[in-house]
Amino acid sequence: MQEIENRRSIRKYQNRKVEKEKLVQILESARLAPSGSNTQPWTFLIVESEDTKEKLAAVDHHQTWMTAAPILIVCVADIRCRIPMDTEIRLDENSAEPELKHIIRDTAIAVEHILLEAEHQGLAACWTGWFEQNDVRPILNIPEDKYVCGIIPLGYGDETPEQRPRKAMEEIVRYETW
Repeated sequence: MQEIENRRSIRKYQNRKVEKEKLVQILESARLAPSGSNTQPWTFLIVESEDTKEKLAAVDHHQTWMTAAPILIVCVADIRCRIPMDTEIRLDENSAEPELKHIIRDTAIAVEHILLEAEHQGLAACWTGWFEQNDVRPILNIPEDKYVCGIIPLGYGDETPEQRPRKAMEEIVRYETW
């Protein structure tokens, strides 16, 4: 519970490199995430290049603060775990393909594992996703049959925001029926 209670979306980072051992542990936490039918539809691209970070921040609604993080983790969902390779498919925000919902859901679980393990490792992160597939995919040569679920800036935080208000349990929990 401590990591869950302490985790915040951090947008300011120290100019400090992330240790490889911590990054590996964070990626291991994502690898162990559950997925429907154990499809494990995720791929994670690690970006450290300043030029590439600037390009990603630009297409992610010009959120230039992202470039201060030493690492960006680009979280990609792969529909090929559910659709044969010989089926032509192109995914974007308007795709009607029902399997897209499954791979986004499963990859989102892995992304949350990343965020919580980052907190556990003493690092800070923020899940961003204010981009269009057509803008973000070309930067990293991501094929059109893959879906970018988020970009996570990762590093040592340089801010400690207060916890934001949360709804009371009575507002979010119902028993047996609506």
